[in-house]
Amino acid sequence: MRVDIITKEYPPEIYGGAGVHATELVKALRESIEVQVRAFGAPRDETDTTAYGVPEELSTANGAIQTLGTDLEIVTDVAGADVVHSHTWYANFAGHLASLLHGIPHIVTAHSLEPLRPWKAEQLGGGYAVSSYIEKTAYEGAAAIVAVSDGMRNDILRSYPNLDPAKVRVIYNGIDVEAWHPVDDPELLGQLGVDASKPSVVFVGRITRQKGLPYLLRAAEQLPPDVQLVLCAGAPDTPQIMAEVEELVKGLQQTREGVVWLDRHLSRRELCTILAAATTFVCPSVYEPLGIVNLEAMACGAAVVGTATGGIPEVVVDGVTGRLVPIEQVQDGTGTPTDPEKFVADLARVLTEVVSDRERADAYGAAGRERAANDFSWARIAQQTEALYAEVSGAGR
Repeated sequence: MRVDIITKEYPPEIYGGAGVHATELVKALRESIEVQVRAFGAPRDETDTTAYGVPEELSTANGAIQTLGTDLEIVTDVAGADVVHSHTWYANFAGHLASLLHGIPHIVTAHSLEPLRPWKAEQLGGGYAVSSYIEKTAYEGAAAIVAVSDGMRNDILRSYPNLDPAKVRVIYNGIDVEAWHPVDDPELLGQLGVDASKPSVVFVGRITRQKGLPYLLRAAEQLPPDVQLVLCAGAPDTPQIMAEVEELVKGLQQTREGVVWLDRHLSRRELCTILAAATTFVCPSVYEPLGIVNLEAMACGAAVVGTATGGIPEVVVDGVTGRLVPIEQVQDGTGTPTDPEKFVADLARVLTEVVSDRERADAYGAAGRERAANDFSWARIAQQTEALYAEVSGAGR
């Protein structure tokens, strides 16, 4: 069996969870089947991997139109595959057309949903209407859709009610606990500006509406004065949200010590060191299909405090591997808390409880690493994915 996986993100060009997922899935699948990777961006030197750029004629077009141009470059090359598997709307158009052109099944993995990210209009302008159209068309035409959590499956069926529920399958994201593990390096920690002798709350993520960083920054005002806030945050979606975060961080730094903002790309070793030293990791997202970053924190032995939304409750076991923060959300697709002040207060309360009890936080972290290793291995996920390939292609009959 040959499967062609289409993804915008692939090493070395990775900036989010979808890229991590595609990378690790390919690595695990190649243990048993042929996988051709078709990725956006600069040329790669990896075997069975081809990169595609934006056609020169579209170099000044809207970003969404540039994406479609790259997709068209990919379609013809999928000839000969038994299954085509696309990741995110950026790749969905190529997968959908390749399915029609070559008469092969198309599988989509849903890492996020355009109807639940309306703030993307800030970034894409009219391109958001294009990305929404592409996603809807690809989902409705797909042979199967992989949801990375039960919460995501529910979101898919709510967003696209015309879908047959039977073709939406849950296969979780995974984590490599050999690559992500606790690193004890006080010297490196000090170079990064983190004081190992003080409790810390760590955030890792892009600066985007869904990650809820402004809520965390407001909650941090209520944390005990000795608690450090370590922000591994960059790649803002828009200048507007970057300006909002800069203002909130500046305000915090004027009222408390220990606010560390690392806005550059951090190596895995640096992240493992920061996460291993954390009293708790925090995921204040208002939209999160699963959150590989939570698995990365757990694999590094960090307790996790996460919002009780999306797929987070399927990863974080409340009172066992960390804590869940309650949230009631506006049902308009934005994920906005119905009572933002209450959400901020609850987030501050739960974080304070965890960072004030290091022994309990350490117990959460130990349980989290064990859960990551046992329940979210890439070998298990690849096996489930390969079985789906066989099912939709008829190879299992």
